[in-house]
Amino acid sequence: MTDWPAREAAPVSDDTRLVEAARGGDRGAYGRLYDRHARMVHGILLARVPPGEVDDLVQDVFLQALPRLGSLRDAARFGAWLAAIARNRANDYYRRSRPTTELTESLPAAQIEDRAASSAEMAQAAAILAAIRELPDAYRETLILRLVEGMTGPEIAARTGLTPGSVRVNLHRGMQQLREKLGALSAKVATP
Repeated sequence: MTDWPAREAAPVSDDTRLVEAARGGDRGAYGRLYDRHARMVHGILLARVPPGEVDDLVQDVFLQALPRLGSLRDAARFGAWLAAIARNRANDYYRRSRPTTELTESLPAAQIEDRAASSAEMAQAAAILAAIRELPDAYRETLILRLVEGMTGPEIAARTGLTPGSVRVNLHRGMQQLREKLGALSAKVATP
C-alpha cells in the first residue's frame, strides 16, 4: 500500500465563504457579496433595460436573491446564478406594463426639456449605448460589463460563469460589430 501525501483541502472561494455566511444570517457577508457583484448586475441590466430603471432593478435583483440563497446548489457559482436572476429580472421588467407619458402639444416645454439630454457628450454616450444594445445578447452583455462597468475579461468570466475564452471571443466580435454600427451611424450623420 502506497502512502500518499495528505491532500490539502481545496481552497474555498471568497464567494463560497460569503454565501455560506449569508445563509447563516450574516447580513455583512451578503453586503460583501453585493459589493463584489453589483457592477456585474448593473452591466447586465444596462444591456437590457432603459438606463433610468437600472439602479432600482439592481436592488430588486439582490432583494430577490437573498431569500433564495438556500436554493443555490453550488455556492461557488453565486455570480453566474445572480447573473441569471438579473437577466430574468430584465425580462420581467418588459412583461409588466409601465405607465407612460404621451407626448402631446399640451405637454409643457419645460417638462420636455427636463427629460432631454442637454449635452453633446450625453447624446454621444446614448448613441453608443443604443448601438451596443442592438448587438446580440452575448456581445452586448460582455461589452457593457467591459466598457461601462470597467470589468476586466477575467472578472467578467469569474462573475458571469462564462469561460475566459468565451469572454475574449464575445468582446472581440462585439467590438467588431460595434465599430461597424458606429461607422454606419457616423456615415449616416455625415451624409445630408
